[in-house]
Amino acid sequence: MAVRKKVAKKKASKKKASVKKAAPKSKAAPSKATAKKAAPKAVSKPAAAKKAARKPAASKRAAADGPADGFEPYKFKRGEAYMDDRMRAHFREILVGWKRELMEEVDRTVHHMKDEAANFPDPNDRATQESEFSLELRARDRERKLIKKIDESLSSIESDDYGYCEGCGVEIGVRRLEARPTATLCIDCKTLDEIRERQRS
Repeated sequence: MAVRKKVAKKKASKKKASVKKAAPKSKAAPSKATAKKAAPKAVSKPAAAKKAARKPAASKRAAADGPADGFEPYKFKRGEAYMDDRMRAHFREILVGWKRELMEEVDRTVHHMKDEAANFPDPNDRATQESEFSLELRARDRERKLIKKIDESLSSIESDDYGYCEGCGVEIGVRRLEARPTATLCIDCKTLDEIRERQRS
């Protein structure tokens, strides 16, 4: 019996020693709190990369899609009247900048067509060039009509008619005009106009 007790004591002492040796490993392991603090640092780089990837390139935006993105959204002042001098100056600046951008695009197209124009001997190359020029001219024609609308909007600013719906006479709204400065109808009249067009077709 005494021999068995001695063997049992030896086994118990060996287990304690192994537990003591293993203990420092658990101290070296990082705690949950430190792991949580360290986690966002690793995630922040991919998140920043995703945000950068979402931003569209400025060069890909067509000038005919809307005014340049560089303008500051209009900030209202308390008790400010709709389409006062300050508000009209804001929209005049947007329209003039947009017109300048469209005119630059027209000049760029003219120079491009002059530089690239060539009498290719191969009929396929000639047909490709003609189709490219045709697409560019169609886009410029659309922009020419848009420049005419911008000029009309600028003249309506001078005559104090800008910003009011031609259909019902209500205020079109600053945010709608910032999105489409040549708008002449409020959102309700524009929706009704589109419904009528669908019914006709």
